[in-house]
Amino acid sequence: MRRDYFDDRSPDETKAPGRWDWRPSPAPAPYGPLPGQAAAPESPPPFRTPDFRRARGPRLKKGALRAFALSLTLILLLSGAGVCYRLSQGDTAEDFLPQQPWGGVLPESPMWSDWTQSLPATTVPRAPLERRSLSLTAPSAESLTPQEIYQRVSPAVVGVRAFVTQGMALGTGVVMSADGYLITNAHVIAGAQRLEAVFADGRRLDALLVGYDGGTDLAVLKVDSPLPLPCAVFGDSSHLTVGESAYAIGNPLGEELRGTMTDGIISAIDRPVSTGQGSMTLIQTTAALNPGNSGGALVNAAGQVVGITNMKMASPLQPIEALGFAIPTTLVKPVVEQIMATGAYAGLPMLGVTVQDHYNGDGFPNGALVSGVLQDADACGKLWPGDLIVAAAGESVTCSDDLLRVKNALLVGDSLTLQVRLDTPAAPVEEVTITLMAAADLAGSPSSTEERGRPQE
Repeated sequence: MRRDYFDDRSPDETKAPGRWDWRPSPAPAPYGPLPGQAAAPESPPPFRTPDFRRARGPRLKKGALRAFALSLTLILLLSGAGVCYRLSQGDTAEDFLPQQPWGGVLPESPMWSDWTQSLPATTVPRAPLERRSLSLTAPSAESLTPQEIYQRVSPAVVGVRAFVTQGMALGTGVVMSADGYLITNAHVIAGAQRLEAVFADGRRLDALLVGYDGGTDLAVLKVDSPLPLPCAVFGDSSHLTVGESAYAIGNPLGEELRGTMTDGIISAIDRPVSTGQGSMTLIQTTAALNPGNSGGALVNAAGQVVGITNMKMASPLQPIEALGFAIPTTLVKPVVEQIMATGAYAGLPMLGVTVQDHYNGDGFPNGALVSGVLQDADACGKLWPGDLIVAAAGESVTCSDDLLRVKNALLVGDSLTLQVRLDTPAAPVEEVTITLMAAADLAGSPSSTEERGRPQE
């Protein structure tokens, strides 16, 4: 939801000013002048708007009706020609159809549906790559007042200026580290030739681009500052609950309102949202988001950033309020870390196996049961259908979600050590090391679903 320079006028400013101004004249005295008092001069009649009721008079002639019909036909033809011209420029017919009442994710930019096509045109100089870690702090029982939250987080929220061919687009960013790494949305920097970060104290620093990923709408920037920068504390969004307080801090409508904080609650967690670029799983909040909030901070009551705001729901057919969305930090962490290490995001690391929750005889979960292995995966020949994964990277695995959480914290190419055993309580535990792979490298790989049958030694 970046703020483009050509969106500065509000809808009210585009309306023509009223032509007539009706102001009633003072009412006359109800009983006339008092005895011995001169009569007041007669006031002019009030100035009223014209009466547009049809006056009695001669009816329109047939020639006038024909001229009106011809004019209307020309207007419709010209409108159709404009649509055809836009279609010839690469737009689709869907661009001219109204969005469904609940189906339109419409950030402010009129080119929202095309911003991923602008990403390859981004020519911002690149920063050196460096493998860094984004730490997610455990949830805190501390509950701050809104004033304390703002004082703690707002210095780490910056404005992002993206200088594009047509002018300048404005968004928001969050300082990740004291040495100058910033997180923002990919659609904020799409097509930019130069980037600039504007800090709460008014400082403006040129920013280099570390990398971006269009699928997750995330980008990482780097600024050089002689002094350590105030940075935000990032919390673990997996611990969010529906109904808890949430605060959004960013720059709605551009820099004139920078540092604005709005409040609300967490409305939904892991909400699938369809966009022009596919589907994203986001945090839903009632905290007000507006054009310019893109890349800003969604903060919990402990002052921890738990999401990066990136879109809101809107519809041209009816008003929609309090439906904002943010990228959860559990996704921000692996994407940002991989961008800083490689300059791009190859997707979540894949084990190349399918698993399902497994329960013991008492009905308690006790591991992730392997049900299939992709033949191109490194796990092929190391894991077999029927293996029960009980630990990953030294952490206990009681269900498939535990395994996903450990795996998603790593990068493509990293090694993951698993402890597995057969689906019998007395089976010995074996240790297996798997190299994580990219989803593209596993595309088209057939699945091996044969029953467990390790080669005999």
